[in-house]
Amino acid sequence: MRAMIFAAGLGTRLKPLTDTMPKALVSLAGKPLLQWQVEKLRDAGITDIIVNVHHFPDQIIEAVRVHEGWGTHITISDEREQLLDTGGGLKKAISGEGLVLSGEPILACNVDILSNIDLRALIAAYERTGISQLVVSDRKTQRYLCFDETDTLCGWTNIATGEYKPSSLQGGEGGRLTKLAFSGLQILSPEVLTLLAQMPQDKFSLIDFYLSLCENNRPPLQAYVPADYRMMDVGKIDEITEAETFAESL
Repeated sequence: MRAMIFAAGLGTRLKPLTDTMPKALVSLAGKPLLQWQVEKLRDAGITDIIVNVHHFPDQIIEAVRVHEGWGTHITISDEREQLLDTGGGLKKAISGEGLVLSGEPILACNVDILSNIDLRALIAAYERTGISQLVVSDRKTQRYLCFDETDTLCGWTNIATGEYKPSSLQGGEGGRLTKLAFSGLQILSPEVLTLLAQMPQDKFSLIDFYLSLCENNRPPLQAYVPADYRMMDVGKIDEITEAETFAESL
Protein backbone atom coordinates (compact mmCIF):
# COMPACT_ATOMS: atom_id res chain seq x y z
CA MET A 1 0.00 0.00 0.00
CA ARG A 2 1.17 3.51 -0.81
CA ALA A 3 0.21 6.81 0.80
CA MET A 4 -0.55 10.37 -0.28
CA ILE A 5 -0.04 13.36 1.99
CA PHE A 6 -1.95 16.50 0.99
CA ALA A 7 0.59 19.26 1.62
CA ALA A 8 -0.18 21.78 -1.14
CA GLY A 9 -2.49 24.09 0.81
CA LEU A 10 -1.79 27.78 1.33
CA GLY A 11 -2.07 27.57 5.12
CA THR A 12 -3.75 30.97 5.34
CA ARG A 13 -4.97 30.35 8.89
CA LEU A 14 -1.35 29.88 9.98
CA LYS A 15 -0.22 33.32 8.85
CA PRO A 16 2.25 34.97 9.40
CA LEU A 17 4.25 31.69 9.56
CA THR A 18 3.05 30.69 6.09
CA ASP A 19 4.07 34.04 4.60
CA THR A 20 7.57 32.61 4.34
CA MET A 21 7.13 28.83 4.45
CA PRO A 22 4.65 26.13 3.43
CA LYS A 23 2.23 24.81 6.04
CA ALA A 24 3.87 21.39 5.77
CA LEU A 25 7.10 22.77 7.27
CA VAL A 26 5.54 24.55 10.25
CA SER A 27 7.30 23.06 13.26
CA LEU A 28 5.66 21.34 16.23
CA ALA A 29 7.90 20.23 19.10
CA GLY A 30 10.96 20.43 16.88
CA LYS A 31 9.55 18.55 13.88
CA PRO A 32 7.70 19.90 10.81
CA LEU A 33 4.14 18.76 10.25
CA LEU A 34 5.25 16.78 7.21
CA GLN A 35 7.75 14.79 9.28
CA TRP A 36 5.06 13.92 11.87
CA GLN A 37 2.90 12.44 9.09
CA VAL A 38 5.72 10.65 7.27
CA GLU A 39 7.00 8.99 10.44
CA LYS A 40 3.51 7.81 11.40
CA LEU A 41 3.09 6.23 7.97
CA ARG A 42 6.59 4.73 8.11
CA ASP A 43 5.92 3.22 11.53
CA ALA A 44 2.80 1.57 10.09
CA GLY A 45 4.86 -0.04 7.35
CA ILE A 46 4.14 2.42 4.52
CA THR A 47 7.37 3.69 3.00
CA ASP A 48 6.27 4.72 -0.50
CA ILE A 49 4.67 8.16 -0.20
CA ILE A 50 3.47 10.88 -2.56
CA VAL A 51 3.45 14.50 -1.33
CA ASN A 52 1.75 17.22 -3.36
CA VAL A 53 3.20 20.75 -3.31
CA HIS A 54 2.08 24.23 -4.37
CA HIS A 55 2.90 26.91 -1.76
CA PHE A 56 6.70 27.36 -1.48
CA PRO A 57 7.15 23.99 -3.21
CA ASP A 58 10.93 24.15 -3.41
CA GLN A 59 11.20 24.34 0.38
CA ILE A 60 9.34 21.04 0.73
CA ILE A 61 11.38 19.41 -2.03
CA GLU A 62 14.61 20.50 -0.34
CA ALA A 63 13.47 19.32 3.11
CA VAL A 64 12.64 15.90 1.70
CA ARG A 65 16.04 15.75 0.01
CA VAL A 66 18.04 16.87 3.05
CA HIS A 67 16.30 14.45 5.39
CA GLU A 68 16.26 11.61 2.83
CA GLY A 69 12.50 11.31 3.12
CA TRP A 70 12.77 10.59 6.86
CA GLY A 71 13.46 6.98 6.02
CA THR A 72 10.90 6.66 3.22
CA HIS A 73 10.75 7.07 -0.54
CA ILE A 74 8.88 10.31 -1.27
CA THR A 75 7.64 11.29 -4.73
CA ILE A 76 6.61 14.91 -5.30
CA SER A 77 3.39 15.70 -7.18
CA ASP A 78 3.90 19.27 -8.38
CA GLU A 79 0.85 21.55 -8.35
CA ARG A 80 2.70 24.86 -8.45
CA GLU A 81 0.82 25.91 -11.60
CA GLN A 82 -2.64 25.24 -10.11
CA LEU A 83 -3.88 24.18 -6.69
CA LEU A 84 -6.19 21.24 -7.42
CA ASP A 85 -8.00 20.59 -4.08
CA THR A 86 -7.99 17.12 -2.52
CA GLY A 87 -9.79 15.21 -5.27
CA GLY A 88 -7.91 16.85 -8.11
CA GLY A 89 -4.63 16.54 -6.24
CA LEU A 90 -5.09 12.82 -5.73
CA LYS A 91 -6.19 12.36 -9.35
CA LYS A 92 -3.03 14.07 -10.62
CA ALA A 93 -0.83 12.06 -8.26
CA ILE A 94 -2.21 8.63 -9.09
CA SER A 95 -2.28 9.37 -12.80
CA GLY A 96 1.33 10.54 -12.79
CA GLU A 97 2.50 7.54 -10.77
CA GLY A 98 0.49 4.95 -12.68
CA LEU A 99 -1.25 3.82 -9.50
CA VAL A 100 -4.55 3.07 -11.21
CA LEU A 101 -2.89 0.53 -13.45
CA SER A 102 -0.99 -0.98 -10.51
CA GLY A 103 -4.18 -2.06 -8.75
CA GLU A 104 -2.91 -0.74 -5.40
CA PRO A 105 -5.07 0.91 -2.76
CA ILE A 106 -3.86 4.23 -1.38
CA LEU A 107 -4.02 5.78 2.07
CA ALA A 108 -4.54 9.54 1.82
CA CYS A 109 -4.22 12.05 4.67
CA ASN A 110 -3.91 15.77 5.36
CA VAL A 111 -0.55 17.11 6.48
CA ASP A 112 -2.12 19.33 9.16
CA ILE A 113 -4.30 16.78 10.99
CA LEU A 114 -2.62 14.94 13.84
CA SER A 115 -4.23 11.97 15.57
CA ASN A 116 -3.61 8.93 17.71
CA ILE A 117 -5.11 6.56 15.14
CA ASP A 118 -3.59 3.09 14.86
CA LEU A 119 -2.88 3.01 11.13
CA ARG A 120 -2.12 -0.71 11.19
CA ALA A 121 -5.65 -1.36 12.49
CA LEU A 122 -7.10 0.86 9.74
CA ILE A 123 -5.09 -0.98 7.09
CA ALA A 124 -6.24 -4.32 8.53
CA ALA A 125 -9.88 -3.19 8.29
CA TYR A 126 -9.39 -2.40 4.62
CA GLU A 127 -7.63 -5.68 3.96
CA ARG A 128 -10.44 -7.66 5.65
CA THR A 129 -13.18 -6.06 3.56
CA GLY A 130 -11.60 -4.68 0.40
CA ILE A 131 -13.96 -1.73 0.89
CA SER A 132 -12.72 1.86 0.95
CA GLN A 133 -12.50 3.17 4.52
CA LEU A 134 -13.32 6.75 5.59
CA VAL A 135 -12.04 7.62 9.07
CA VAL A 136 -14.83 9.39 10.95
CA SER A 137 -15.78 10.19 14.53
CA ASP A 138 -18.67 11.59 16.57
CA ARG A 139 -16.94 14.92 17.28
CA LYS A 140 -19.15 18.00 17.09
CA THR A 141 -19.07 20.05 13.90
CA GLN A 142 -21.56 21.53 11.43
CA ARG A 143 -20.87 19.31 8.43
CA TYR A 144 -21.22 15.54 8.60
CA LEU A 145 -21.04 12.50 6.40
CA CYS A 146 -24.18 10.36 6.57
CA PHE A 147 -24.07 6.56 6.85
CA ASP A 148 -26.77 3.89 6.72
CA GLU A 149 -27.24 0.87 9.01
CA THR A 150 -24.44 -1.01 7.20
CA ASP A 151 -21.98 1.89 7.80
CA THR A 152 -22.05 2.71 4.08
CA LEU A 153 -21.74 6.34 3.00
CA CYS A 154 -25.04 7.75 1.73
CA GLY A 155 -24.49 11.50 1.72
CA TRP A 156 -23.53 14.70 3.48
CA THR A 157 -25.31 17.27 5.58
CA ASN A 158 -24.81 20.72 7.06
CA ILE A 159 -26.83 20.73 10.27
CA ALA A 160 -26.64 24.52 10.55
CA THR A 161 -28.50 25.02 7.26
CA GLY A 162 -30.37 21.71 7.08
CA GLU A 163 -28.90 21.04 3.63
CA TYR A 164 -28.39 17.46 2.45
CA LYS A 165 -26.45 16.08 -0.50
CA PRO A 166 -27.72 14.33 -2.50
CA SER A 167 -30.94 16.30 -2.23
CA SER A 168 -32.95 13.07 -2.19
CA LEU A 169 -31.96 12.72 1.48
CA GLN A 170 -33.81 15.93 2.35
CA GLY A 171 -36.59 15.12 4.76
CA GLY A 172 -37.29 11.92 6.65
CA GLU A 173 -34.68 9.64 5.13
CA GLY A 174 -31.73 11.90 5.99
CA GLY A 175 -32.84 12.20 9.58
CA ARG A 176 -32.58 8.44 10.07
CA LEU A 177 -28.93 8.23 8.96
CA THR A 178 -25.93 8.21 11.30
CA LYS A 179 -23.99 11.47 11.12
CA LEU A 180 -20.23 11.34 11.65
CA ALA A 181 -17.46 13.90 11.19
CA PHE A 182 -14.80 13.22 8.56
CA SER A 183 -11.16 13.30 9.68
CA GLY A 184 -9.43 13.85 6.33
CA LEU A 185 -8.02 10.32 6.38
CA GLN A 186 -9.04 7.47 4.10
CA ILE A 187 -7.98 4.28 2.33
CA LEU A 188 -9.34 4.04 -1.20
CA SER A 189 -9.69 0.82 -3.17
CA PRO A 190 -8.34 0.37 -6.72
CA GLU A 191 -11.91 0.41 -8.04
CA VAL A 192 -12.61 3.79 -6.43
CA LEU A 193 -9.26 5.16 -7.62
CA THR A 194 -10.08 4.11 -11.18
CA LEU A 195 -13.31 6.13 -11.03
CA LEU A 196 -11.46 9.07 -9.49
CA ALA A 197 -8.98 9.05 -12.38
CA GLN A 198 -11.94 9.22 -14.79
CA MET A 199 -13.39 12.42 -13.28
CA PRO A 200 -13.68 14.96 -16.12
CA GLN A 201 -12.56 17.99 -14.10
CA ASP A 202 -9.04 18.64 -12.85
CA LYS A 203 -9.95 20.54 -9.66
CA PHE A 204 -12.48 19.10 -7.18
CA SER A 205 -12.76 17.93 -3.59
CA LEU A 206 -12.73 14.32 -2.46
CA ILE A 207 -16.03 14.88 -0.66
CA ASP A 208 -17.71 15.96 -3.91
CA PHE A 209 -16.29 12.86 -5.58
CA TYR A 210 -17.58 10.62 -2.79
CA LEU A 211 -21.04 12.14 -3.11
CA SER A 212 -21.02 11.48 -6.85
CA LEU A 213 -20.40 7.81 -6.04
CA CYS A 214 -23.38 7.83 -3.67
CA GLU A 215 -25.65 9.31 -6.34
CA ASN A 216 -24.65 6.68 -8.89
CA ASN A 217 -24.64 3.67 -6.53
CA ARG A 218 -20.98 3.08 -7.31
CA PRO A 219 -18.49 1.21 -5.08
CA PRO A 220 -19.29 1.58 -1.37
CA LEU A 221 -17.36 3.77 1.03
CA GLN A 222 -17.42 2.55 4.62
CA ALA A 223 -17.21 4.37 7.95
CA TYR A 224 -14.21 3.52 10.08
CA VAL A 225 -14.54 4.78 13.68
CA PRO A 226 -11.26 4.37 15.59
CA ALA A 227 -11.33 3.37 19.24
CA ASP A 228 -10.50 6.15 21.75
CA TYR A 229 -9.87 8.52 18.88
CA ARG A 230 -8.16 11.86 19.46
CA MET A 231 -7.34 14.28 16.67
CA MET A 232 -6.37 17.89 16.14
CA ASP A 233 -6.52 20.07 13.06
CA VAL A 234 -3.46 22.33 13.24
CA GLY A 235 -5.22 25.19 11.55
CA LYS A 236 -4.77 28.37 13.55
CA ILE A 237 -1.70 30.29 14.61
CA ASP A 238 -2.98 30.75 18.18
CA GLU A 239 -3.30 26.96 18.56
CA ILE A 240 0.37 26.14 17.92
CA THR A 241 1.25 25.70 21.61
CA GLU A 242 -1.76 23.45 22.15
CA ALA A 243 -0.86 21.50 19.00
CA GLU A 244 2.70 20.95 20.26
CA THR A 245 1.39 19.51 23.50
CA PHE A 246 -1.01 17.30 21.55
CA ALA A 247 1.72 16.08 19.18
CA GLU A 248 4.02 15.18 22.07
CA SER A 249 1.20 13.13 23.65
CA LEU A 250 0.81 10.86 20.62
